[in-house]
Amino acid sequence: MTGLLERLIALPGTVVYLVVGGLVLAEDAVFVGFVVPGETAAVLGGVAAGLGHVSLTGMIAVVVLAAIIGDSIGYEVGHRLGGRLLETRPLRHRRQSLDRAADLLARRGGKAIFLGRFVAFLRAVMPALAGTAHMPYRRFLAWNAAGGLVWGPARCWPATWPATPTTRWSGTSGAARRSCSR
Repeated sequence: MTGLLERLIALPGTVVYLVVGGLVLAEDAVFVGFVVPGETAAVLGGVAAGLGHVSLTGMIAVVVLAAIIGDSIGYEVGHRLGGRLLETRPLRHRRQSLDRAADLLARRGGKAIFLGRFVAFLRAVMPALAGTAHMPYRRFLAWNAAGGLVWGPARCWPATWPATPTTRWSGTSGAARRSCSR
């Protein structure tokens, strides 16, 4: 993770926002979450903020907006493609997990959207499943936004704390400590 962080911090601040936002958005749109590390990008964005390379407030805003917009794209794809999306080759291998996620959505509705934000597999599939199930978009958006508003800061802000496991893993605890004490 240190090498990835060093490469991220070597980029201009604006590019860091774009990379982190793009990865978070891609993770949440169209089942791309199976291969795109959006949550990792959000945490690294928080570490970059803790090091003073970017603004923490700006990074949280980027992550929250990217999460909400990415989920909205996933919802729209599910709404338009419906069951055809679930029959694609990559998803056929995950049919049992998809069925459990769809059952959770049917039982819990919007709460499943909110809670799905915090579980990697559900974060990737729940928006499209909500669209496929024709959940009213306003209801989806309310729960999606609530989840994004909690998830974004929860991924970015702790990464700025001095002497946390995140900063120890990245080898930046001293720099983060100096940055946070300013």
